[in-house]
Amino acid sequence: MYYRLSDNIALRSWKFVPRAYYVKDDPYAKGLSKEEFDTLLLCDGEHDIAPDDMTNILEKRGFIEKCEKGASPSEWSMHKSYDHRYFPKMNFMITGKCNYNCLHCFNAADNAPLMTQWSFEDTLKLLDQAKDCGIHAFTITGGEPMVHPGFMDIVREIYKRGMFLEELNTNGYFITPEILGEFADIGCAPLIKISFDGIGCHDWMRNHKGAEQRTLDAIQLCIDNGFEVMAQTQVHRRNLDTLLPTAEKLDSMGVSRMRLIRTTEVTRWAENAPDSCLGIEEYYGAMLDFMSGYKNSGMKMDIVVWQFMKAHPVSKTYSLDAVLCKSGKYKATDPVCKGNRGMIGVTSGGDIVPCLQMSGYYEEFGIHLGNLHDTPLKELLSSGDYMSEVCRNLHKFLKENQKCAQCRYFGYCNGGCPALGLLFTGNRCGSDLTKCLFYENGWYDRCVKTMDGWLNLTRVEEFEKTNT
Repeated sequence: MYYRLSDNIALRSWKFVPRAYYVKDDPYAKGLSKEEFDTLLLCDGEHDIAPDDMTNILEKRGFIEKCEKGASPSEWSMHKSYDHRYFPKMNFMITGKCNYNCLHCFNAADNAPLMTQWSFEDTLKLLDQAKDCGIHAFTITGGEPMVHPGFMDIVREIYKRGMFLEELNTNGYFITPEILGEFADIGCAPLIKISFDGIGCHDWMRNHKGAEQRTLDAIQLCIDNGFEVMAQTQVHRRNLDTLLPTAEKLDSMGVSRMRLIRTTEVTRWAENAPDSCLGIEEYYGAMLDFMSGYKNSGMKMDIVVWQFMKAHPVSKTYSLDAVLCKSGKYKATDPVCKGNRGMIGVTSGGDIVPCLQMSGYYEEFGIHLGNLHDTPLKELLSSGDYMSEVCRNLHKFLKENQKCAQCRYFGYCNGGCPALGLLFTGNRCGSDLTKCLFYENGWYDRCVKTMDGWLNLTRVEEFEKTNT
């Protein structure tokens, strides 16, 4: 009997991950046993395999299908091996330019002449390198990525190489029925993350008359055409009263998720909106006030509160971002940030960064871990400053951070977010102040009380016993 790999399955091997597979449109590879992997290697349309329990199981799971002799798997499905470490995703800033002039953003339109942008030719070279490194999923961002003249061509080229677009970050201005139709034609169904800063506040924040209605129209257009939308809302002192009405509007439109993000203390924001930035604990308090109203509202939309909480009203469950390890028994060999280990950040100028949230800081202080216009991606993923940064584990982190090493809460937060640690301390192994405040000032208990009646998926028995 002859078998071939199914078209939605791809066999892959990396350094330290010798037996794995991708499923189309699922960003992360999954592991295989040696017996499963060895059997799948033979499913190439050339080996005559006697059916047995293993082939029956793999066929039922949709990994393989019977075929005629010589019916090879697709080029994408066939086994590929890479001699560097596993990285499944890329967060690709294709341009730093934007059509809006947002009050809080260093990529605002009045800075656009200073912003870099990937040429289409260089983009194709990078996509080829990404494919050759086993990268599977992309987030495309900017600036405003859809101002790039080759935006749709870039999306098509990703799919031509057997990769896919997982997420698109956009202000929604350029979304049209034609663009969404082209997405559908190539099988592109990303989560579309659209910035929307509140009813009555969006035009002001985006510094563009008519932006609010245009954004709402774009959100509705995406939903009407079957695309999942996450609305991303900046949170500051001037729009707190609009958050619940905004959530009601978005929920009624069919938005699946709303992400609330504290507007950070960048120079541009301080100049344009003095005293509008919420302190960390002000933000926590405001978000609990919001969640208190939201949890009893009957709305269905998931809520993601940046660096604080995720809430799921349909299942009446929530999780706390500060609790990365609810048992407190972390693995010293775990990476400081699993996100950095899974997604490569690429700036519009070609720099490779642990995450794009760090890119502005790195640029301001002249920190460069490698540039893809100068060095091939495979080389940067094999050794050097970038790999040292993203592969730093908790053991190494604690050797460089005595505050965290002596903190009783480290087992739960694992040091928090490296980008925030860098922002608050100027040290790549600095403490994430948001997590310090969360634990030291009793925010765990306040969250539990606010969310009473919902199931805490990150319940820490020690804290609840202490506070009862």
